[in-house]
Order: sequence, then structure tokens, then C-alpha cells
Amino acid sequence: MRITDLMIKETMIMDLQATTKDGAIEELITSLEASGRINDRALFKEMIYKREAESSTGIGGGIAMPHAKTKAVNEATVVFAKSSKGVEFESLDGEPAKIFFMIAAPEGAANTHLRTLAALSRLLIDTDFIDKLMNTQTPDEVSELFDAKQAEEEAAKEAKEAKKENAKAQQKPDVIVGNPNSDEFVVAVTACPTGIAHTFMAEDALIKKATEMGVNIRVETNGSEGAQNVLTADEIRRAKGVIVAADKKVEMARFDGKPVLQRPVSDGIRKPEELIRKALNGDAPIYRSEGKGNAEEATTEKTSVGSKIYKDLMNGISHMLPFVVGGGILLAISFLFEQVAGAENPIVKLLQTIGGGTGAFHFLIPILAGFIAMSIGDRPALMPGMVGGLMAVNSNAGFLGGLAAGFMAGYVVIFLRKALAGLPKALDGLKPILLYPVFGLLITGAIMFYLFDPIFGGINTWLVNVLNNLGTGNAVILGLILGGMMSIDMGGPFNKAAYAFSIGVFTSSGNTNGAMMAAVMAGGMVPPLAIALASTFFKNKFTEQERKSGLTNYVLGLSFITEGAIPFAAADPLRVLTSCIVGSAIAGGLTQFWQINLPAPHGGIFVAALANHALLFLLAVAIGSVISAFILGLWKKPLEAK
Repeated sequence: MRITDLMIKETMIMDLQATTKDGAIEELITSLEASGRINDRALFKEMIYKREAESSTGIGGGIAMPHAKTKAVNEATVVFAKSSKGVEFESLDGEPAKIFFMIAAPEGAANTHLRTLAALSRLLIDTDFIDKLMNTQTPDEVSELFDAKQAEEEAAKEAKEAKKENAKAQQKPDVIVGNPNSDEFVVAVTACPTGIAHTFMAEDALIKKATEMGVNIRVETNGSEGAQNVLTADEIRRAKGVIVAADKKVEMARFDGKPVLQRPVSDGIRKPEELIRKALNGDAPIYRSEGKGNAEEATTEKTSVGSKIYKDLMNGISHMLPFVVGGGILLAISFLFEQVAGAENPIVKLLQTIGGGTGAFHFLIPILAGFIAMSIGDRPALMPGMVGGLMAVNSNAGFLGGLAAGFMAGYVVIFLRKALAGLPKALDGLKPILLYPVFGLLITGAIMFYLFDPIFGGINTWLVNVLNNLGTGNAVILGLILGGMMSIDMGGPFNKAAYAFSIGVFTSSGNTNGAMMAAVMAGGMVPPLAIALASTFFKNKFTEQERKSGLTNYVLGLSFITEGAIPFAAADPLRVLTSCIVGSAIAGGLTQFWQINLPAPHGGIFVAALANHALLFLLAVAIGSVISAFILGLWKKPLEAK
């Protein structure tokens, strides 16, 4: 398939008018929609921004490649656009983007399409080719240029394959890529979240730079079609170093004992020489597949202590959330039934058993602690972490004790790995199945029993008493803070921290103190509801597709799904986030001013009846949502004024 089969002339924009990143994305999507290649503009736009949130697709060198793979796409298409003025696209090199390729791939894209998109990505490494693209004036010139370049690349590939086959026929050793007279050899893996563009651009950049440097290289790609050119055990053994240029998880155990340099896929594109030199010189951490020796170890030079702690904490919270949601909803339903049928009703007892303290909620802290520990010390730390979390539950050390148990168990296993490193190699097989579990559990359990349980039990009791006896003024301030945090990043670290704190208070009180849950839930319901209201009553400030997407936020907001506002926040972060933070903070503060207690960790409007002041809770959400919508509606510029 030719690249120009996907890059149809009707969608090309030879003079892009947009001057901002958001404007450029809108203009490209409009061209794509006009051709009938997408069926859901809002969903496609959401997926484009989701990819941008992972890392900018402004790859530098004046090129931007926003892309998405989603069911919103009818047929694989590439929209080409050219801007004479340039657009600030948050590019990796800080320079404006002048050439754009918006790639739209259907969810079940055929292998042929994916290979063609990969071929497109590889062409964009050629600076001479980019210069020629900038000088094109018509869609016909663009198509002719791509056809000629692809034909040239295919001819070169055929010649290379023929040379390779000839070498095999003469029983000559296979040359990977580079200088056959050089013994300098490195291997690499490239991967990006969607596996459409950056994966192959990084591959091509590394190969070209290695060829220039006279270095032999073998590159494995983890694209949409899966792993291609998979590295062999012999190649890994012979390599002086390993480069992993990836923004998603790749198989790492095979690199045990090798210097592994792990970087973002963008570094593979922009800094291939630096990566190759570091790999050749062994200037990278030695990777160990056992325990914590996985992808994170190779990135220690780029990871701050705060980022590391946050990542470990989020691993625990993300695994805990299904227990919170599933158990919490069943528990909330049981409370509703209890109002009608009484506490002795068998259905009430069943739901409370499944969802409550002897069911799903019984696992909250052990799961949290276990997966925090696993993030730090890998699989050997999971069991000690979970047991430490369970001990925290049973000793009243609660949520804080569980957090401490998780981090402690992880680092206990790290300590054991170093302490037992000098044992004979014959005992290596016993470490993961005997030594780490036994000593990890013993040390973790002893520290919990003699130190952490008494300390955090006391802290937990003190915290609950303080919260139970907060004066109205202090409670309102705390409600303002927690409510506002729910909107700062809508599912990110601030949001999760506020939610985790409220869950901790809730579980520590025996699932009765839902004051903080009321503040957090109200604050989290405001952003999507505010978006829905603003797009309904300030129609001249939103496109038709945004208004349609805004309607779904009524349902999402009422259900306490804050993430519904993310696409709008991504498109206009200053106005949307500021507006939502104000409204969420007010809603959270009002719940504490009115002393609302909501004994349910999830559910939104569907559990509002459980609150001691249900109507006041709904009023707090409504006031916060209206204020945010009003601020956003007045602040946002009309479409024609953008």
C-alpha cells in the first residue's frame, strides 16, 4: 500500500490558519470529519488529547504528528497540513511546528495500514525530505513527493535484502546494521503507547545514527502489530549495552545483567547519538530481573524521590480502587435497603457482608499495602506488604499504618536482596521461594507488631478524634481544600490524595464518618456538571461537538465520574481548571458548613439519600456547579473571537 492511499488529497491543508496547538488540532479534525473518515468527533478529539497528555507529539524539527487509534475512525487516514507561520505545539525542541500529520487509525486497523503508517513515520527522519515538503504548493506535489520517496525507500530495502540473502548463500556472518568491520554492537527496543508513529521514528533515527557512527545495532519495535524484529538471546549477550526507548512497558527480564539505558521514546528520536554512546560505554544501570530489577531501575537517574514515592503510592491506590467502588456501592445499597427493611433483613446482611468489613472493604488496606510494596520490591514484596496491611487493620493502625507497612515491606525486600547478594549462586533459586518470603514476612511483621502498630494506632485514634471534634470553621477550611483538590488534576495525584485521605478517615471510623467523603464527592461531581451547564447555557462559546459531548457530562457528573471533564480541561486548561477548582472548593466547604455526613465512598447522586442532610448535599453540588459554569461561561471567549 502506498502512503498516499491513506493521505488523501481532499483532506490536505496547504495553508493552516491556526496559531495555537488547540486551534491546529481543531482544524485538522474538521478536515478529517469533512471527509467522512471519522464517525464521532468528540471521541476522536478526546483520544487525540489523551495521547498528547502522555507526551507531546510535536517531535521537533518542525513536525507534529497528533494521532489516535479508536473506534471513532471509519477508515485509516492521514491528514497532511502545512503552516507558513508555524504553531507553538509544545514540541520537544521548543520550536514551532510547521508540518502536521494527523493520523487516524481505526480500532481494528489492518496490518497493511499499520505498516504503511510506520513507513510514513520513518520518512520523516530525513531532513532533506522535510525541506522538500515545506516547499510544496499543492496536494498533487505532496502526493508526488511521497510516492517518489517511498519508491526510493522500497528499492533500497530490496537491495539490502538481496545483499543479505547473498551473504547467507556464501555462509558469511549476518551483518545487523552498521559497519561490518566494527565489533561495537548495541541492541535497542522502541515503543510508544499507540505504536503507530514514534516507535518507528525512534527505530529509524537509531539505525541512521548508528550507521553514521560505524556502530552495529539491532532494533526491536513494539508497535501496534506487536513486537517486530525481536532480539535474540545471542544478540543480547553480545551487545555492549541495551537501549530501551519506550513510553510503555516492554519485556525486560531478558536483559538481566546488561547495562540498560531506559529513556522516553522521544529521546530515541531526538538524541540517538547520546543513547548509542552511553550504551557502548556501559554508562547505564545494570539491570536485574529478580525483584525490583525491571524498567524502573534503569530510570533511576531520571526519577526524583517524590516521583518515585508517588508512583509507588499510585500503584497501591489503583489496585485498591476496584474494592472501594465495588464494595462501596454494595454497602451503599445495603444502607438504602436498611432504611426500608431494617437491619435484620437478609438482603441487607448479605450486601453488608459482601461489601463491608468482612468482604471487599476488609481488603482495602492489605491490597493498598501489598501493591505499594510490590511497586518497590516487585513480587517478593507483595505477601509481606499485604500481611503488614492486614496487621494494621487488626491493630487499629488503619490507613496510615497500611501505607507505612507497604513502603516498609518493599524496602525490607530491597534490603534482603542486597544482604543476601553474597550467598553462593547455587542458592539463587531459594531466594524468591524461601528466603525472601520468610525473612521478608518476619522482619515486616516484627516491625509492625513492635513499632508501627502502636505508633500509627495512636496517630490514627488521635486523627479520628480530631476530625470528629473539628470546629465548624476548621471543618469548612478542610472541606474547601479537599473539594478543590478533586479538580486540580481530575484523577491525578491531587485528586487521588484527597480521595485516599477521605477513604482512610471513612474506614478508620468503621465506615461511619463520611464527612470527608461528602466534601470529596461533592468536589468531584462539580467539574463534569459545570462543563455540562456551561455548554448548555453558553452555546456560543462551544462548538456543536463540544455541546454534544457536554450533555454526557450531566450523567458523568451525577455519577461522581470527574474524568468526564478531562477533554475540556485539556483543550482549555487555564479557564476550565480554574473555574472548576473554585466551584469544587465551594461545594466541599459547604458540605462541612452544613455538617453533612455521607457514609458511602462512591456513587454520586445514587447514594445521596444516605447523607444525613441529603438535600443540602445536592444543594452544595448544585451551587458549586453553577458557580463554576458561570465563571467558565463568562471567561471563555465566543467561537468567532478565538
